[in-house]
Amino acid sequence: MIEPAPIQNAAVATAAFLASLVECVEALTIVLAVGSVRGWLCSLVGAFLGAVLLVLSIILAGGALLHVAVNDLHIVIGAILLPFGVSWLRKPVLRVARLKALRNEAVIFDRQIANLGCGLPAPRGYRLDLPGAAVAFKAVVIEGAEVVVLVVMFGHTAGALVPAALGAAAAAFLVITLGIAIHRPLTRVPENALKFCVGVVIVSFGIFWLGEGLRLQWPGGDVALIAIMASVFATSYLWAAILRGRTIRQGNQPGLLTKVS
Repeated sequence: MIEPAPIQNAAVATAAFLASLVECVEALTIVLAVGSVRGWLCSLVGAFLGAVLLVLSIILAGGALLHVAVNDLHIVIGAILLPFGVSWLRKPVLRVARLKALRNEAVIFDRQIANLGCGLPAPRGYRLDLPGAAVAFKAVVIEGAEVVVLVVMFGHTAGALVPAALGAAAAAFLVITLGIAIHRPLTRVPENALKFCVGVVIVSFGIFWLGEGLRLQWPGGDVALIAIMASVFATSYLWAAILRGRTIRQGNQPGLLTKVS
């Protein structure tokens, strides 16, 4: 028989890894653009300071949640994760339905290069380019904020803060290593599919933990989480198919897949 704890630990670590992978790929695109135009010193310094701020946020927020009762924590975090997950899942569903274009990191990289070249004062000599560092810092913090929320919420609610943190750290290490090796955006990462999967996982955990907080007895205990994920995935994909079919019946072509957002 499968033990409940390993199921939640594996699901939490996987969710943290996938979410961090998506956000790190997006942050890497901007950090690489900053390095290419403004210099690698400012890019690396800004990215490093942003990462430090995110780590400190995980430690501080995680410590604060330790004082909340487990049952109340399940209700609060379940209620937060549901709309958060639906918001995360909305764009991937629209992309599957061809009503929103797929995100294109190569196009975003070229746009960032153009913006950085004309929108900021030119760097002087070997001094640290503060405007460029600020852009890299902002990119890491903004893209990483959602990962911090997921790591803290998933980790403490499931009692798996270490697996969640390790999952996020592994994704960050992988993206940083590949970024250093190729010096180009990771266009081959199936970012749009990963966002769909992460949205499904977030919504599923929200449903599961909210039910636990309301003292609902899930059939099979934590094994029910797998069934919830499958149901959320099927429902989301079905809704995307319905939206796409409705668009075609109305005589409109599904959206082109060349936008960047």
